[in-house]
Amino acid sequence: MRHGHMAVEEGVGMKWHVMIMLWPYFLEFRSRVFLAMGCLLLAKVASISIPFLLKDIVDTLDAVNQNPKALIVVPIGLVLAYGAVRFINVLLNEFRDTLFGRVTERTIRRISLKTFQHLHRLDLDFHLDRKTGGLSRDLERGTTGINFLMRFMVFNIVPTLVEVLLVVGLLFYNYGIVFALITLVSVICYVAYSITATEWRTRFLREVNEADSATHSRAVDSLLNYETVKYFTNEDYEAERYDSELAVWEKAKRKNRLTLFALNSGQAMIIAIAMTSMLALAAQGVANNEMTIGDFVLINAFMMQLFIPLNFLGFVYREIKGSLANIEKMFDLLARKPKISDTDASITLQLQQGRIEFDNVSFHYQEQRPILTNVSFTVEPGTKVAVVGESGSGKSTLVKLLFRFYDTIEGKVTIDGIDIRSVTQHSLRQAIGIVPQDTVLFNNSILENVRYGRPTANDEQVMNAIRMAHLDQFIQDLPKGVDTVVGERGLKLSGGEKQRVAIARAILKAPPILVFDEATSSLDSKSEQAILRAMQEVTEGYTSLVIAHRLSTIVDADNIVVLHRGQVVEQGNHATLLEKDGVYAKLWSIQQQEATILEAER
Repeated sequence: MRHGHMAVEEGVGMKWHVMIMLWPYFLEFRSRVFLAMGCLLLAKVASISIPFLLKDIVDTLDAVNQNPKALIVVPIGLVLAYGAVRFINVLLNEFRDTLFGRVTERTIRRISLKTFQHLHRLDLDFHLDRKTGGLSRDLERGTTGINFLMRFMVFNIVPTLVEVLLVVGLLFYNYGIVFALITLVSVICYVAYSITATEWRTRFLREVNEADSATHSRAVDSLLNYETVKYFTNEDYEAERYDSELAVWEKAKRKNRLTLFALNSGQAMIIAIAMTSMLALAAQGVANNEMTIGDFVLINAFMMQLFIPLNFLGFVYREIKGSLANIEKMFDLLARKPKISDTDASITLQLQQGRIEFDNVSFHYQEQRPILTNVSFTVEPGTKVAVVGESGSGKSTLVKLLFRFYDTIEGKVTIDGIDIRSVTQHSLRQAIGIVPQDTVLFNNSILENVRYGRPTANDEQVMNAIRMAHLDQFIQDLPKGVDTVVGERGLKLSGGEKQRVAIARAILKAPPILVFDEATSSLDSKSEQAILRAMQEVTEGYTSLVIAHRLSTIVDADNIVVLHRGQVVEQGNHATLLEKDGVYAKLWSIQQQEATILEAER
């Protein structure tokens, strides 16, 4: 028997506590489980009776052969009984699989959904550090492991061990201690060898799956960055890196194959010695007239019937060992606590006015590198406040803190005087709409990407948001209109088009607070003007926070907060800040000069 694919294996020893984690899912369908187990026991009884029927058939046929006057009806009846028992055995196993299949499928569905929801609850740091390809493989192997463990643990390991005990008992009762001992010793040797060899193979199995995950991660990462690869003509470089990962995988697979050969060879040798010993004893018994030919056939059938599932038991043990590790990896993921989480005391945010206040906020990603230091400013209800500053001054970090992707190290962020740490994350984010700097779209139609702002919206509401975002003229020029598929991550649309989709999403969501995170920083002047007009229409009457790189986009702001090295150095409207002739005035002067040079070059 050859089984090349092996599940991931971490650490040594069986992780049986995983079975305890799965137990509640069994209990949900306890009646089906008990019914399936009943079919299993009946099937085993039928299976054990088959060799006895075979013995009776052979002995009866031998008697008929020696005495032609004997009734031929008896062997025909036995043959029919043999066929019926065979059919009943298969039928009971099919019933068992059908009944238990529902339990397995529902368990996989429940755990997969739970894991998916949990991944969305985990903090931003986890998702910045994760490798999508490797994570998807871990989840895939986890669900496959659950399927394998639930089906084979229940229906192979336990029944096979029961069958071994029954066969040993029947052999002892019918043929004496020697036959029973040979069977028992060979089974013990087989199981001991399988466990020892599997433990030895553990590190080779781990190497294969680590290499498999690394290869998959490399391929996914490269394909997600297809454009970057093309820009730098690095197709050969990517191919070399992928091939180097494949070389590691190939080497690991070779080691795995050789160790599998050693394992299977040892198992085959134990089976061969046991079968030969048993049949030699039976043949001697027949030759000495102590046993019939039927007895010889019965012993052969018992040994075949016993070692076929026992041989499979070796594979099942190896796979269960891997499955337990895979499932544990999935449960470890479920056990991972998000750094940002709601508490039992968290309340639902009920906006009264929408007043946002950053009160002495300090924050760092790494302790040795502060991002924000004692930042304080207020966004009054219905006003537009802009935050400006050079790159790295901490502007976009303010947005992450407002959305509570991170918590402040010191100070607090409040909405209507309520600390956002005391409200549920869902209600907080429900109250805020955003047009991000880098709008990433789903590989779906423009209509569905806009509808993502409010999935329950009807087509008319979506089209209205599209018109308000000045996206309708662009859509009219497309052959498929709003049904045009935007490609993975929206790569088929330009930056300005994606920004307008993001604005349409924000309009459709209709939140009381709007955030624009450098929404025009990467656009040409024509696209920028179109986006600005859309933004002005959208923000009228709303509380809005604008993170800006180009100062020309926020001259109409009610208040402009100037950040420098993570600190607020100036505040005021455009005219007031120019009069101060400080940091803002210098930034304005530099950008005006750059704009003049660009205009002259055109």
